[in-house]
Amino acid sequence: MPLREEFERDGNWLFKRRSWLPVLLYPFAVAVIYFYQDTTHAHITSTTWGIICFVVSFSGLVVRAITIGFTPKGTSGRNTEKQVAETLNETGIYSVVRHPLYLGNFLMWLGLFMFIGVWWFVLICALAYWLYYERIMYAEEEFLRRNYSARYEAWASRTPAFLPRLSGWVPSNLEFSMRNVLKREYNGLFATVVSFVLINILSHFFANGAFKIDVLWQIIFILGAVTFLVLRTLKKNTKILDIAGR
Repeated sequence: MPLREEFERDGNWLFKRRSWLPVLLYPFAVAVIYFYQDTTHAHITSTTWGIICFVVSFSGLVVRAITIGFTPKGTSGRNTEKQVAETLNETGIYSVVRHPLYLGNFLMWLGLFMFIGVWWFVLICALAYWLYYERIMYAEEEFLRRNYSARYEAWASRTPAFLPRLSGWVPSNLEFSMRNVLKREYNGLFATVVSFVLINILSHFFANGAFKIDVLWQIIFILGAVTFLVLRTLKKNTKILDIAGR
């Protein structure tokens, strides 16, 4: 099989499993926390370091929010069945980077990698992330190339794949929709919060044999849980977060 077809096949396989495959890094992270306690525990229980790492992860959520807040229905979704693109997004954040959602995902994971406090773990995970998402991005771009041809080629030729080039910014054709962001991103926010909290719990358990959560993560968990429950209730039981065409 030619490499082009092989890359696309592998990318589509990973695309369908992208919602859970990165979780396979968790056992690796747990092992690092356990076997390198002298290094990891000091970082994981540091309030300053925890805030820095959470801000990095939260910046990834901000990138996702900027992306989703300006995009129409049928694009930039969480679907895992097949590639979908009812239109080619070329404005807003898509005018400075072709894969803003994966950039956001990387920042969200990067904060968690950093939180553990072992530099080679961060490097290995970042490399694994790139190899993983490179195939997915390739498959998505092949799909767009077939569907939008010359229009896609023109956009791709002036827009970087992963590292934004802000000088190319073109305002979005749509208004920003916070309701769309809240409707679609509350799961990602809570998953990030839970991940930080679990790492903090595990570090205390491995180091001291006791169940403990630092005050910082108690506060963040309570805020995250309340936000999750409120937004989930609104999404499931009301139309408040619905907006036409999003």
